[in-house]
Amino acid sequence: MNIILFGPPGAGKGTQAKKLQDEFNIPQLSTGDIFRAAIKNETPLGLKVKSILDNGELVPDETVVDLVADELSKEKYDDGYILDGFPRTVAQAEAFDEYLKDNDDTLDAFISLSVPEEELVKRILSRGEGRADDTEEKVKTRLKVYRKETKPVLDHYQKQGKVHEVNGLGTIDEIFNRIKSTLK
Repeated sequence: MNIILFGPPGAGKGTQAKKLQDEFNIPQLSTGDIFRAAIKNETPLGLKVKSILDNGELVPDETVVDLVADELSKEKYDDGYILDGFPRTVAQAEAFDEYLKDNDDTLDAFISLSVPEEELVKRILSRGEGRADDTEEKVKTRLKVYRKETKPVLDHYQKQGKVHEVNGLGTIDEIFNRIKSTLK
């Protein structure tokens, strides 16, 4: 089963992806985790990404697509995967569609977590990741970038009939149960 978990920063994608990973025994691919590891290890990609993220901007499409395609070529993703934080732009979505076609694969579900903006700001500021962009002003910039550049990805997959909207408010388990119901 190939799943995209979608939503704005703070919607709970990472938390739900980990629960889905345990439930369905398929790996999660989080571009955020890959970027954080690269930043922590101070790799050339990590230093480049840190500078971009510190300004509240998105990493260029080509860099992200190459990273994801390279990661998905690993054997552990042969039986399915959960994408968390990818695709973030229509260009990435189109490149991913091409990747699927070229690899004779399909996307089974696009789960969109819906959470009001006030709640997103509250969640991000309280999670304490220590990111340089975790200030209210930077969070609002990230959400603005999300609306402008990332939300159109939802329209892209709606045209394909793949989108399942899930209410992202409630306890972690309540949200997880909604996602599981959607996947059945």
